[in-house]
Amino acid sequence: MSEPAISNITLEACHSLSDIPRETWERLAGIDNPFLRYEFFEALESSRCTSENTGWKPCHIVFRVEGEIAGVAPAYLKSHSMGEYVFDWAWADAYRRYDMEYYPKLLIAVPFTPSQGPRLLLDPQLRNALSPRQIHNLLDTLIGHLGAHSWHLLFPSAEDQQLLQKDEQLHRIGCQFHWHNQGYGCFEDFLGQLTSRKRKSIRKERRQVAEQEITFTRFHGGNLPDHVLAAFYVFYQATYLKRGQHPYLSRRFFEQIQQTMPEHLHVIMAIKGGEMIAGALFLSGKNTLYGRYWGCLEEYNHLHFETCYYQGIELAIDLNLQTFDAGAQGEHKLVRGFEPALTHSWHGIAHPGFHDAIEAFTRDEAEQVMGYYEDAKTVLPYRQNDGA
Repeated sequence: MSEPAISNITLEACHSLSDIPRETWERLAGIDNPFLRYEFFEALESSRCTSENTGWKPCHIVFRVEGEIAGVAPAYLKSHSMGEYVFDWAWADAYRRYDMEYYPKLLIAVPFTPSQGPRLLLDPQLRNALSPRQIHNLLDTLIGHLGAHSWHLLFPSAEDQQLLQKDEQLHRIGCQFHWHNQGYGCFEDFLGQLTSRKRKSIRKERRQVAEQEITFTRFHGGNLPDHVLAAFYVFYQATYLKRGQHPYLSRRFFEQIQQTMPEHLHVIMAIKGGEMIAGALFLSGKNTLYGRYWGCLEEYNHLHFETCYYQGIELAIDLNLQTFDAGAQGEHKLVRGFEPALTHSWHGIAHPGFHDAIEAFTRDEAEQVMGYYEDAKTVLPYRQNDGA
């Protein structure tokens, strides 16, 4: 039997995380997912990575029932579409061609993080009572109050997807590639599940890295020396500078999360001739390892695959984590044992004409993505039951 509808729900926007009591956030978000930790958003704001100047003005949503906080959602008033990993540049361009403003827009997401997880952090009673139409209407009303032209909720969990799913919706899907731990005791156990040709290919890549006299060292959270974190940040910056871009995250951000949530933090450094030459930073949750940031100053054969993927797989096995999410896109992950996974986002567009046009676009896009997803599943490198 469904819960009775709750009618006296109000939404408000907080322009600083400090306006929301830490204990309330932790009660609703928990402490297992690193990207939902109060400390994570606190570090983003105090380091000024998310600010009005960077185009990420904090606008966290508070759900109130009878005046009491019953839910929160991380949100930002955006003046651009960078750092989101669900691309709506073409929508913004269409608005511009008609001399209309696309920004500001309300983004409900974890900044710079294309990883699926809860976005609507609600009390169970409120979640059970809300209908998809109610949540859409509440968000539509909120953007009117904020002077925004649209809202966008990215990479929600399966539970949030159920709450957002409705007819006449703007629902987009994408495809990533995730690795799954089938109870492996070591990397060789994983290789044993691949076809002979793929096993040989991966072993050859790893051997070529070793032949370049490159070794790897792990550092975890509280045992991460300052000079290692400093070196990692140089490598991280290089990834963006090579593309002519400015890094989204500052060194201060990384220093702060290393101090406030070290249990989630893991860094793998590539070493050659006693010098650090590349590094990757991972965050761990209750069941998932997230590969988030990487960089190097010089290119070495297969170094990226080894540092970001194979070392990450070994780390996930050693931490006994079920899933390794190595980030957005990357079809090259498929032949290395990462399986296709669908991602989702929901969108609310205030302008009726653009709403209808974008709805037609999302339907066509979804058909193409589903075709790609199904095709990807047919070329996985795992052995069939014939023992190939």
